[in-house]
Amino acid sequence: MDIVQIIKQFFQEYYPRNHLYIAGFMGILLLLLITIPVDDKGSTVPNKIRQIPIPISFEATTDEVVLSNNNLELSDFVVAKEPSADVNHWKNVEIKSGDNLSIIFTMVGLTDQDLFRVLNSSEEAKILNRVFPGYQLDFLIPTEGELEQLRVLKSPLEGFLFTRNNNDYRVEEILKEAQISQAFKVGEISDSLFMAGQREQIPAVHIMEMANIFGGVIDFILDPRIGDQFSILYEEKFLEGEFIGNGEILATQFVNQGKSFIAVRYIDEEGEIGYYSPEGESMRKAFLRSPLDVFRISSNFNPRRRHPILNTIRAHKGTDYAAPTGTPIRATSDGRVKRASRNGSFGNLVILQHAGGFQTKYAHLSRYANGISRGDRVRQGQIIGYVGSTGGATGPHLHYEFLVNDVHQNPRTILDKLPKAESIDPDKMARFNEQTASLLHHFEELNNSRIVTLNQPSAD
Repeated sequence: MDIVQIIKQFFQEYYPRNHLYIAGFMGILLLLLITIPVDDKGSTVPNKIRQIPIPISFEATTDEVVLSNNNLELSDFVVAKEPSADVNHWKNVEIKSGDNLSIIFTMVGLTDQDLFRVLNSSEEAKILNRVFPGYQLDFLIPTEGELEQLRVLKSPLEGFLFTRNNNDYRVEEILKEAQISQAFKVGEISDSLFMAGQREQIPAVHIMEMANIFGGVIDFILDPRIGDQFSILYEEKFLEGEFIGNGEILATQFVNQGKSFIAVRYIDEEGEIGYYSPEGESMRKAFLRSPLDVFRISSNFNPRRRHPILNTIRAHKGTDYAAPTGTPIRATSDGRVKRASRNGSFGNLVILQHAGGFQTKYAHLSRYANGISRGDRVRQGQIIGYVGSTGGATGPHLHYEFLVNDVHQNPRTILDKLPKAESIDPDKMARFNEQTASLLHHFEELNNSRIVTLNQPSAD
């Protein structure tokens, strides 16, 4: 039996005649649908109409559409756009403690070879060996792995710009000038100086600086009272309309128990900045009135004080400042370290020798500041150690003593008997007045306007 007969017999056996008729009709209908052209709206197009492709191309300098008869490929319809000029290819990194340049370069997609190329591009590039936490590094990487520019910003106003020049990088210094404005704030103490400053949104650094300025005339542990008032006139810095930081205090006032203290900034011929009273007396006294920044008093000077451990009457020849362990301790005046070692019930002890036969002692320290050892010179306000409870201490505190010619004196009262601080030389008072007169007048007006506002009755 030939192949045709086999196929015919197969269809007759398994597929009825009616089914074969239906299958044939469906096949013919499918062929008709395929051959009839259809436009984009779904309607049929007569066969006699011939379709002509219309290519589209875009000129680089115009949005005008140009028609052409050329045949098109699919790729002709893909239009490549130039990168937008405002696409940000900068990667910004702020250096934190523990970071190193190798890790930072890797983090932004660069290699150690890129770092080596930058560091060795010029002598000026060695500044990258002296970057510190807080610096900002800005990398311009328009193409992956290719560093075009690197900005090293010490601050918003100062830094360096590395720009690629073939295989090297040229270095330019960045120096910008901030716009300076003045801010005037006032506060009143109802709990503490720092809380009062915080309520008035006065920068903490300026509250601390104000305490330092008045540190020779006011003991900010014992002297402040509820109702004391203060005011500060200081600079604010802006760059392109954005706030970037605070500047120097220009003038400040503290009214303590009804007594007013005013300090104004003065820059001498050598460029040194100092704060003086309106009469030209320096606010920097021979001794600070307290050796701590944050504290409370646990025991004042008392020659008949009962010793807390020995339970006997024993002269307490100094002042105890209770404070948390680790609180920094400041030298109250310039001097030289006479002793920095363990000493019986004093525990860790620092003794400073000052000019004029004065001596100060700082006892019960938890540790000494770095670099403090016998024979070292220290400056007023320098950190010499940290509060602790070594020796015969019942808790963390600083025991502070003040001696004149080896005789103990009450540090709370002896300072009032010391000579006043140096004043502006009479020959230079004209320069002092010329620089400070208008500033003091402006400061006085601001204070008076504030007082008037406070005294005005509130509207019902």
